[in-house]
Amino acid sequence: LYDRLVSEGKPEEVFEIATISGSELGGVGADRKIVAELGDVLKVFPASEVILVTDGYSDEVVLPLVESRVPVSSVRRIVVKHSESIEQTAALFTRYFKTALENPRYSRIALGLPGILLLILGVLAIFGLVHYYLMAFIIVLGAYMFVKGFGVDRLAKRAYVWMKEYSPPPLPVQISAFSAIAGLLCVGIGIYLGLNTVAEQGLDWSNWIGVLPQAAGYFINGSKDLAVIGVCLALTGRAIRWYFERDTRLLRNAALIVLIGWSRQILEAVSGILKNPKAGYEVLIFSVVIGVLIGIASILIILVVHRSAKGFFKKTEEQKEFEES
Repeated sequence: LYDRLVSEGKPEEVFEIATISGSELGGVGADRKIVAELGDVLKVFPASEVILVTDGYSDEVVLPLVESRVPVSSVRRIVVKHSESIEQTAALFTRYFKTALENPRYSRIALGLPGILLLILGVLAIFGLVHYYLMAFIIVLGAYMFVKGFGVDRLAKRAYVWMKEYSPPPLPVQISAFSAIAGLLCVGIGIYLGLNTVAEQGLDWSNWIGVLPQAAGYFINGSKDLAVIGVCLALTGRAIRWYFERDTRLLRNAALIVLIGWSRQILEAVSGILKNPKAGYEVLIFSVVIGVLIGIASILIILVVHRSAKGFFKKTEEQKEFEES
């Protein structure tokens, strides 16, 4: 190209060959290097125009850089037809490889997983257990696929963030929640004790219809204590919460605790009748009557306490709307 231009050019035209290059890493650094070298060339040989000869790769990047300093009259490529795609493929592979090394999101897969497998291989080789490597490889790969497939890592991250940013609820709410959990445990253990009591009797279940009332009696007798304690414990925790919140439901809850506590006597009488129908029902009637009287007394006490401590409790939205209307 230079020889042809010299032979065909005008006498006053002077031609010169200059070579500039960027960087194999690409990016802003390569562009700045091209501009700097072009500036050095123009200082030595202030050309009026340039014929750009490239290898065909990144022409769309190089051409604007050269045109910003000196006019470009022609562009020539000196590569074979398929070399541009090969060069682009190599550059793309280099870019992805660099991303896999420097980006933590991809380096965990590209480097972390193979690193673990190689580390396991080295440890097994030290102890002469290389024949177990295939098993270890399958376990590690399967665990990694399981964690990624079901999002275990994301769940663990969210759990960590939740634990880090968790703010405990107010103390009354904590007491109520703890009492509810303790109450459920007591009820669950009571049910277990009731079933265990039935199993210890050695009942003949071939005639299960006739045995069922007796089994129910033994079940109630074995589970009644912890079941009643569990329910009362859960209600007591809620009552403590409502006391701190000055909620009028505290009074109804207190009456309910008393009634459920007395229901233990009713359950005991019921279990006695189911186990032995000939025992009589006088105790059951007495327990029910006493329970009704306790309920009436509780209601009266609630009315008296509510009127005497009216200023202690907060007014609900319904009460405020009723008073305003």
